[in-house]
Amino acid sequence: MARSVSIYVCQSCGAQTRQFFGRCNSCGSWNSLVEQSQPKVDGRRHRPGSDPASTPVARRSTAMADLGEQPMQRLASGYAELDRVLGGGLVPGSLVLVGGDPGIGKSTLLLQSATAMGRERSVLYVSAEESAQQVKLRWQRLQGCGADLQLLAETDLELVLEELEALKPDVAIIDSIQALHDANLTSAPGSVAQVRECAASLQRLAKRQNTALVLVGHVTKEGVLAGPKVLEHLVDAVLTFEGDRFASHRLLRAVKNRYGATHELGVFEMRGQGLEEVGNPSELFLSGDQASGVATIVACEGTRPLVVDLQALVSTTSYASPRRTATGIAVNRLHQILAVLEKHMGLPLSRYDCYLAVAGGLDVEEPAADLGVAAAVVASYRDLTLPAGTVLLGELGLGGQLRAVPQLELRLQEAARLGFRRAVVPQASGISSAAAALGLELLEASRITEALVMALGDGLVSRDESG
Repeated sequence: MARSVSIYVCQSCGAQTRQFFGRCNSCGSWNSLVEQSQPKVDGRRHRPGSDPASTPVARRSTAMADLGEQPMQRLASGYAELDRVLGGGLVPGSLVLVGGDPGIGKSTLLLQSATAMGRERSVLYVSAEESAQQVKLRWQRLQGCGADLQLLAETDLELVLEELEALKPDVAIIDSIQALHDANLTSAPGSVAQVRECAASLQRLAKRQNTALVLVGHVTKEGVLAGPKVLEHLVDAVLTFEGDRFASHRLLRAVKNRYGATHELGVFEMRGQGLEEVGNPSELFLSGDQASGVATIVACEGTRPLVVDLQALVSTTSYASPRRTATGIAVNRLHQILAVLEKHMGLPLSRYDCYLAVAGGLDVEEPAADLGVAAAVVASYRDLTLPAGTVLLGELGLGGQLRAVPQLELRLQEAARLGFRRAVVPQASGISSAAAALGLELLEASRITEALVMALGDGLVSRDESG
């Protein structure tokens, strides 16, 4: 069988050449030539001497209304947290890309999931970075005995495709896509051309034989997935596994999912026997301290509400410009909230350093945390303690007004489940009856000053603001 010939295509002008150059001869751009496989010519479509107009063309399209409904049978991954992020489980024939920092636990998570799935269906684990004995040692440490899991330690794409065609597994895991290489390309494994061609070949096979394929991807030093951007467009779901490698908990997020909701969150804890699911993740993000500068909010990650403590520290600055440091909250958001507090409450925060942190290392991006941030900052500045069992929910506008937040009833349900009894929310939220049924005392406010007086008491505005 003749081997395909690789060509180099300029990503700026589309010019093709059979030899690599640092600079394109056509448009002059540097480092724009990327290796690709030479497309094969179909002789049936380009027959010499034939007249395309005289050859009838078969119709392949189908009316959308004529398509029958086919129920989607998902495959359980063996972990409820992973299934939550995937939208209910793996879809047969789909491609899932899992990325994360080195040592965060990607291989551990997928090996445990493959072991759990191997007890009910056929699973192939392709290890392109470790030997078979290395994988078996970790498999035994994770107590994976008793599962019918097939292992292939191989980096050659052609051999991996042959094994997939011979075994026809329900689920296949490739660890990792950057370590595979196509012998038809001369570039090194992990290059743009290799990653693109290997992923495209695996996708065609997975769609043809209805195999759920999970790819492990590396990340760059900036924290984004390595390889061409087309890799993320090619797959059906992109999951990121993150967390401090020196901490115990790990967070699994979905940033793209064609078969489910995005921005879902799965929480795991790394232990000696591997990763374990965290059934009540709010316990990780509650400090339990009754101290000044601590406020509690309910953040939503997809459809999962998380009760989180915010900690603020306000102290007199010794610098010409006060310091502003935020962990887990965008620092620009903190600057905006401090400006609103100084403008509408008269607090001289421009003469104070401000430090803000989210307990547990969680990143909170939604504006529903604004009221909690403001309460924590003011409580630290006033050296006041928020009453126990109080949560604060609301978005803060530049005019000092409070805006409604989405999924408010879901947040209150989670707060009530954990024993909270008071909630400060924006006015006209329309959930008074729902809060009463949950046993929550609902305090509604339209402006930031009113909300903080409800949360911190009348002593908030009784002190002299002269600084």
